[in-house]
Amino acid sequence: MKNFVEELRWRGMIHDIMPGTEEQLNKEVTAGYIGFDPTADSLHIGHLVQIMTLVQFQRCGHKPFALVGGATGMVGDPSGKSAERNLLSEDVLRHNVACVKAQLEKFLDFSGATGAEMVNNYDWFKEFRFLDFIRDVGKHITVNYMMSKDSVQKRLETGLSFTEFTYQLVQGYDFYWLYTNKNCKLQIGGSDQWGNIVTGTELIRRKSDGDAYALTTKLITKADGTKFGKTEGGNVWLDPKKTSPYKFYQYWLNVSDEDAANFIRIFTLKSKEEIENLTAEHTAAPHLRKLQQALAEDITVRVHSQADYEQAVRASSILFGNSTTEELATIDEETLLAVFEGVPQTTITRQALADAATVTDLLSVTIGNIAFPSKGEARKMIQAGGVSINKARLADPNEKPAFELLQNKYLLAQKGRRNYYLIVVE
Repeated sequence: MKNFVEELRWRGMIHDIMPGTEEQLNKEVTAGYIGFDPTADSLHIGHLVQIMTLVQFQRCGHKPFALVGGATGMVGDPSGKSAERNLLSEDVLRHNVACVKAQLEKFLDFSGATGAEMVNNYDWFKEFRFLDFIRDVGKHITVNYMMSKDSVQKRLETGLSFTEFTYQLVQGYDFYWLYTNKNCKLQIGGSDQWGNIVTGTELIRRKSDGDAYALTTKLITKADGTKFGKTEGGNVWLDPKKTSPYKFYQYWLNVSDEDAANFIRIFTLKSKEEIENLTAEHTAAPHLRKLQQALAEDITVRVHSQADYEQAVRASSILFGNSTTEELATIDEETLLAVFEGVPQTTITRQALADAATVTDLLSVTIGNIAFPSKGEARKMIQAGGVSINKARLADPNEKPAFELLQNKYLLAQKGRRNYYLIVVE
């Protein structure tokens, strides 16, 4: 067994830890859990901290439980929230739970004595009557104790519903149930979960006179102060349908040097020695971005696949390097659209494409109003070698357009080195 707390400590992940937790983990194989609320049908990279914590927990010889909150998802956790969120229907929650479970199963080993287990708290709450709950759970935790929690205090002025107020009791009972039925002695979560977690340890102490433990990880922040895991388009999701593998890869590849040095410890399985060697290489030649490349590769392969990673690297090389038309044609439509999301797009019919007498006419009809102030300007730039279509440089402004459509639908025009335009042929 490796020292789990020490592993998290050198990776810079620990925020709070209850006294006795490290001693318990060093004494024996221990079961621990982390909860994931199914508020969407995919996890995003903000959840990766907790996923990686469970992975490290298992790698250190302990037994992880991943709890998907089919019941708590119906209530809504007030921690870190400025207003009450909209409650989801049972059907939506059921769908989300299934999707989240499938994603979590990609990261953990479910075989052997310390094999991971998935649990859903709806299974033990669905038959729990309200009167039984307030008698068997509510009487053990005082209102004063519940009011002292930061998640409650921060919402008193703006308003906190009874539903949200009781969330900590529901989560606390999760811990008690797992402690009683699965011998689970540790709950782990983000630093904003400390109040909910210790409510569980208190409930276990009062109902069972048992010892339970708590550990929280730091909330991830970026060096520039912007929110981790967010882009202009919203969350960076683990589901490839919501965030393409290419965009996922690019997110990690483009983080700052300071963030890369932090993220590579948190989000990869690389050893301390490997990270120190990579950091030294990066410091010696920062322009090569060794840390970012290693980070992007490790996470993209584990979240998606080796093939998705290789496709993302190839797409980057082809689309932004000195590639050929033939190489460009190997990029699939999803990746092509992901790469050029946000670049100017225009549409032309197949008949209009066939009717264009020259490439100058084609460019004037399609992107003239956004790329060239006049047809004459387009002609001059083509003659100067500054315009390409599908990575083929144009030389004669009077040549007849004869281009193979990418995915039988697109033309990629390029003006200069950095200006791209996607022409959709309908």
